[in-house]
Amino acid sequence: AFGVRLRFVEEPEPRGTAGALKYAEELLEDRFLMLNGDVLTDLDVSAQIAQHERTGAIGTLGLVPVTDPSAYGLVLTKKDGEVTGFLEKPGSDKLVGIDEYLISAGIYVLEKSVLDRIAPDENVSIETQVWPGLVGESLYGYTSRGTYWMDIGTPDRYLQGTGDILLGNVKTAVGERLDASHQFLAPGAVAEGASVSGAVIAEEGVQIAAGARVVGPTVLGKGVTVAAGAVVERSVILDGSSIGAGSTVADAILSPNVTVGPRTSVQGQSVLGEGVVIGADCKLDRGIKVFPGTELGDGAVRF
Repeated sequence: AFGVRLRFVEEPEPRGTAGALKYAEELLEDRFLMLNGDVLTDLDVSAQIAQHERTGAIGTLGLVPVTDPSAYGLVLTKKDGEVTGFLEKPGSDKLVGIDEYLISAGIYVLEKSVLDRIAPDENVSIETQVWPGLVGESLYGYTSRGTYWMDIGTPDRYLQGTGDILLGNVKTAVGERLDASHQFLAPGAVAEGASVSGAVIAEEGVQIAAGARVVGPTVLGKGVTVAAGAVVERSVILDGSSIGAGSTVADAILSPNVTVGPRTSVQGQSVLGEGVVIGADCKLDRGIKVFPGTELGDGAVRF
């Protein structure tokens, strides 16, 4: 659908960030990109590649500055970008003399020779075992200032990142679809008497019934239905899901084809897996996670 040929390999057991890369070695070209999958950013990767080629680096780490480095590992560089060392979640005593706190953005341009440093069939961390061994051997950092960057590996940050996309705080192709009110509402999505406010995407086939209310930032995937009297706020509801009459979904993530029964509440960064069915008069809150295919009857959960 996107004109992309996708090939993948599956580790026989967890092998760490570098061990997994080594396992995919036969699919990699002489120069390649390695990207963390839980990062949202508009960093200019083309500029990072250009610097990599200009310096003749064996690896170039995408870097972004932060104001509070306590939760991250810092990357130390010379003025020309060459990496000189790493500090893992440093205390204040280790920060003396450091003018700018740079952390890895999870975007790497690498030469295939890096794989020679990774033992096969072992669990190896590229961050703690490979990068330090490349210091002094043409390992560089590409620093992108004024760039949006967020680790979206938790439900709250995933929802925050979604909101930032809809509000235009990060540059994406999705943002180009939105009107001046930060909305994309497919024709026929909003019934007369329904209320939609804030930054909202309602894709093709969405049906928001009269008396329902949708408050952004919210994404409703293709074919989502929101019944009369239901309220959806600050949530992501993916394709084919349905929200029953009088129910509330707030600050939650619903995978495709989820069914939420009438008068049920799903809130507090709860996450429902694909095909989950929640009966009437249930309450899910405080980050509860429901695995794909689970079915819960009427009133079965009050959490």
